[in-house]
Amino acid sequence: MPSTNSITPRNILSLAIPAIIAGIAEPLISLTDVAVIGNMKDNAVEGLLAVGLVGSFLSAIIWTLAQTKTSISSIVSNALGSNQLNKIHSLIPQVIWINITLGILIYLVTAPLATWIFTLYNAKGTTLNLSISYYQVRALGFPLTLSAFAIFGVFRGIQNTSWAMIASISGAIVNVILDYTLVYGIDSLIPAYGVMGAAYASLAAQIVMLIIALYFLNQKTPFRLHQLTWKPHPKLRKHIILTANFFLRSVAINVAIFLSYRYASGYGDEYGATHAILMNIWLFFSFFIDGFASAGNAIGGKLLGSKNVQGLKYLGKTTTTYGIIVALILITICGLFYKIIGHQFTDNETVFELFLSTFWIVLIMQPINAVAFVFDGIFKGWGEASYLRNLLFGLTAFVFIPALLILDYVNFQLNAIWIAFGLWMLGRAAILAIKFHLKIKTMQN
Repeated sequence: MPSTNSITPRNILSLAIPAIIAGIAEPLISLTDVAVIGNMKDNAVEGLLAVGLVGSFLSAIIWTLAQTKTSISSIVSNALGSNQLNKIHSLIPQVIWINITLGILIYLVTAPLATWIFTLYNAKGTTLNLSISYYQVRALGFPLTLSAFAIFGVFRGIQNTSWAMIASISGAIVNVILDYTLVYGIDSLIPAYGVMGAAYASLAAQIVMLIIALYFLNQKTPFRLHQLTWKPHPKLRKHIILTANFFLRSVAINVAIFLSYRYASGYGDEYGATHAILMNIWLFFSFFIDGFASAGNAIGGKLLGSKNVQGLKYLGKTTTTYGIIVALILITICGLFYKIIGHQFTDNETVFELFLSTFWIVLIMQPINAVAFVFDGIFKGWGEASYLRNLLFGLTAFVFIPALLILDYVNFQLNAIWIAFGLWMLGRAAILAIKFHLKIKTMQN
């Protein structure tokens, strides 16, 4: 656990590396689905597009509601830094049970509306039917995922990301094994379920992750899920306000993602399928780099609680440097295996060619993403939810959407979408970096 007076690279990496591994598990589940389904013999393009559309909508819901993870992490890390951890024991079960309830309600509302939802994404025919069936199974995991994420936020707040890593890796392994088994089948032993096999595999993975997270919560922390009190904790209001602002911030992010899928699907099924591949790779890279944001979130909240300005300066510089190095490594690896990566996701020649002509934009964005994610994580640890909300609303409305409309008008198609994302991320990185340094100067005065 890092000292409030001495932050070292070892402190940062001890949080960042497990967070990276834990963070990539969720997109790895989606990437596995995409790779396995993209190589099916029947309805591969339709299945790939359906999984991409459903994955986009699931991410929109989960990211939006999982902001409780960020807010509870901020509260716990601040309490740890000010030596007041014993004052939030009753808050943790309240937050987790709220997440479970939210997950159940979201499923009950969205499952009957699946046809209408995916029609909005321009899904039609076989793609629409596959989207509906796939979603209605995957969505059963909402309460599982949201409660697990809240628990992961508690772990991060007490400066431990290893437990979340173990839970996430276990879920990812279960998903990979069941994906290949249930999608393709095993001779006469297990039938091939196709796209639905991927849905069942993902649901099983979510169950495994939650069981392991609950084990660590009850065995390794002072918090207990069953110790629920009906009297609201004094910090529950702060948690709800932070969550609401992070919720609105996620709405802005998901508007951009929704528009990207809507435009890509509008260009044709092959374009939509290619975009699904690119988006899942982008998310995988994002969660990979986001490990340093998780370290910034956990340590930054604690340093703010102990008013350690020099530690914050060092944290910002070091986590940014590490994030950029990882981004450059990812670019180099993908550059060397550019075509091989494309072939792992599809055998369709049109989709493959579209992938080759667009993937380079995803790659050159990565150092920019690293800067944006790291400072975003630190600001989350500080509880700067309203600032992050306003920033994302502004960039989505005045950068992403205008860029997408203009570039679409000149027929850039998939390139229009990804250039718009690149400009959007550049705005996030530049503004957050400037804001961070201004805040540090203010704290020093």
